[in-house]
Amino acid sequence: MRLAKLFTKKQQEVLHAYFTKPFKIMILVGAVRAGKTYIDNYIFLYELARVAKQAKAEGEKHPRFILAGATSDSIYKNVISELVNQFGIDLKADRHGHYHLFGVDIVPVYTASIAGLSGARGFTAYGAYINEASLAKHEIFDEIQNRCSKAGSHIICDTNPDIPTHWLKTAYIDNHKPDAGIISFTFTIDDNSFLAKDYVTSLKASKPAGVFYDRDILGLWATGAGIVYSDFDKNTMVIPDDEVPADLSYFAGVDWGFAEGHSNVITLFGVDDEGINYLLKCYSATGKYIQYWIDIAKDLQAKYGYNLPFWCDSARPEYVSAFQSAGLQARNAYKNVMPGVEYVSSLIKQGKLKVAESASKPFLEDIYQYQWDATKGVPLKEHDNVMDSSRYALYSQAQTEQNQTRVYESLL
Repeated sequence: MRLAKLFTKKQQEVLHAYFTKPFKIMILVGAVRAGKTYIDNYIFLYELARVAKQAKAEGEKHPRFILAGATSDSIYKNVISELVNQFGIDLKADRHGHYHLFGVDIVPVYTASIAGLSGARGFTAYGAYINEASLAKHEIFDEIQNRCSKAGSHIICDTNPDIPTHWLKTAYIDNHKPDAGIISFTFTIDDNSFLAKDYVTSLKASKPAGVFYDRDILGLWATGAGIVYSDFDKNTMVIPDDEVPADLSYFAGVDWGFAEGHSNVITLFGVDDEGINYLLKCYSATGKYIQYWIDIAKDLQAKYGYNLPFWCDSARPEYVSAFQSAGLQARNAYKNVMPGVEYVSSLIKQGKLKVAESASKPFLEDIYQYQWDATKGVPLKEHDNVMDSSRYALYSQAQTEQNQTRVYESLL
């Protein structure tokens, strides 16, 4: 009964395996909010206690354990701050950025960039905890494995799934050789019995069909097929201009381009109090120099407000600077492709994206030809100019509002 109050059945299964099965690498993979990191944080503490005991027996005065994650921010949010919530343990970094608990030196390694490889070299570790493992560079994962050479060392991982050909799946999860010592567990969202039923029902209903549902709800290693925004329906989402509300908050997206096939695009959106986003203007052209686009942006600024944000592709910093020099509120967009595509897909799924008829032609030309790259699991770089501009605007504005909300709540 006590375990049932602390852990779901899937988490109990993982914990039982940790204590009873010999292994070198344990990988927890699956749906969002399924409880993977929660149980791994428990195992992390058990690992530190194990290391402290082993090091004492071996006379090792400075045992090291690797704590790896995509970035320092993700390590803090997913592990360090959660230790406070789960156990009341508030770890403070020393001047080297390391943490310490039970006499164990916890060494952070950042895995999203190859630059993090240097942080994983030059020492021996008693084990590792790798958060968001599918985001890691393969070379860094391998180096972490090389470092964990002490007897009885473990590597504990958690991750959301990616494409079926991802190296973590093919080289590790699918490796069933007994000597490899790899065990894995797949979580679905229904495995987390502690989640509110209305939350799960809403998430399932609003999650876009296809790759995002398969990964985020079912915990499957899936790739896209066909068009990216398969839930888009022009019969319900393209509306007459006179049905667009008058009282909106406005923002814009900019995708730079010049040559044929790579149009420059500015999209203007407005969002109402119910969170419904409206595409109001879509300017698309090739062969136009920066002053042409400044003039369009200035006209939009004059009509929709001096503080109108333009979320721009950061690939052309000189163009962003030109916008800023012209007095425009140009900002670098949040360009994370898959989170951005998922966000736009969720708006479409929930009926929270509408397209004014006067702006629909270039939008429709792209959205019905915007397809998945089935090999890489991301959208193809074809018919993507209006799609990128729209994603920059919608996702960046949403991220900014979420960040502002978090700052406001932290001050209360």
